Amino acid sequence: MVKINKIYTRTGDDGTTGLVDGSRLPKHAARMEAIGRVDEANSAIGLVVCALADESHKALLTRIQNDLFDLGADIATPSEDGDFTPKEMELRIVQSQPEWLEHQIDALNANLEPLDSFVLPGGSEAAARVHVARASTRAAERAMTELADESAINCQALAYINRLSDFLFVMGRVLNENGASDVKWVPGQNR
Repeated sequence: MVKINKIYTRTGDDGTTGLVDGSRLPKHAARMEAIGRVDEANSAIGLVVCALADESHKALLTRIQNDLFDLGADIATPSEDGDFTPKEMELRIVQSQPEWLEHQIDALNANLEPLDSFVLPGGSEAAARVHVARASTRAAERAMTELADESAINCQALAYINRLSDFLFVMGRVLNENGASDVKWVPGQNR
């Protein structure tokens, strides 16, 4: 378990930050950008949780927030070759986590009418907040795929972040009265 006694350590005053393995990177490194983007997505989801009255939706999103900390730990634990030992898997996203998201997507989507257009972010305040979180999640995914171009990254971590943006899209529709209040894109409407 994590134990934090002191908030400031001064070790980052030189522009570097520590990883799980003890190595240090510049705070602007691709790995740190990915971790930061995941943190931003988690914070955006926290704003959604604050806007919700439905306890079951809050519980889903709070579980996801915890998973996003797992994801941050995964990214903060580099692997030279992507061959993760059982010990290293303690801090990795595992297959059951993106699969859980898939099950949640299917359950939420079961009561929605199929779309005949793209959906604009909005409708209700809660749905708009979900769309901000979805956009933050997409930014995290872009940062993670950029990192994957230069360093080994857990394929389940990439699957998780990709599935999360899908989940948030469906959650936004659910929060818009199961899609009844969706604001649909009208191509070329203002030409």
